[in-house]
Amino acid sequence: MTPQLNNAKPARHQHVEPGEPGHEKLPWGEGERLQKVLAKAGVASRRAAEEMIEQGRVEVDGIIVREQGLRIDPENAVVRVDGTRVVVREELVHLALNKPKGWQSTMSDDLGRPCVGDIVAERVAAGQRLFHVGRLDADTEGLLLLTNDGDLAHRLMHPSYEVSKTYLATVQGEVHRSIGKILREGVELDDGPAKVDRFQVLEVDAGRSLVKVVLHEGRKHIVRRLLDAVGHPVTRLVRTHIGPVVLNDQRPGTLRVLGRDEIGKLYEAVSL
Repeated sequence: MTPQLNNAKPARHQHVEPGEPGHEKLPWGEGERLQKVLAKAGVASRRAAEEMIEQGRVEVDGIIVREQGLRIDPENAVVRVDGTRVVVREELVHLALNKPKGWQSTMSDDLGRPCVGDIVAERVAAGQRLFHVGRLDADTEGLLLLTNDGDLAHRLMHPSYEVSKTYLATVQGEVHRSIGKILREGVELDDGPAKVDRFQVLEVDAGRSLVKVVLHEGRKHIVRRLLDAVGHPVTRLVRTHIGPVVLNDQRPGTLRVLGRDEIGKLYEAVSL
């Protein structure tokens, strides 16, 4: 589908004409034409990509490009459309997995238990080296990201980048709304204080509650330990979001390839 090109939004950085300092042109015949790179990355048709370039919506390495036919190195160039990163390296893989309950968040398991590696076995056999972004314990379900970009995986897991994760937790007891204030202010755990970014009570039923927890902590069993500390042990836990990526109605045990916008936003979230 050809994207809408009206209300064009210029890229954020100053325009530099080809040939001026800061705009490096590749030697003749090297690299790949920018509009072709954008088309292969799924941004738009080649003709629509040319219009985007003409409108000043595309930047390469921080410089707005208006020249048609500019050749770039897709392996190393940082390309943005309307300010959002476009990942153009063909060999990069970005997947969302809905991990089923009872499965291990590992690529192999010495005890023969079902694990993430079983789901991606064909990809691994074909030579893809995949990293899982963080872990979910065996009893926790939901969103797990897989990529062969080690830098992206490392940064997404590093707490300094504060990539938020959202969980839906079914807990024992009827949760009072004051619990949210306690969790946002912080709770002392065995390995130090911890707190949530956001907390919401979604449903309260006889003897149980459904709550939404958003945090960027990555410590082991952090959500279960926090809720247990305030007197509401978890009976079911599902991760629904990692940064801009959402699980939605993806079936347990299935993989999906991330969309272009999701990938771009993930890279932006960790300053890549």
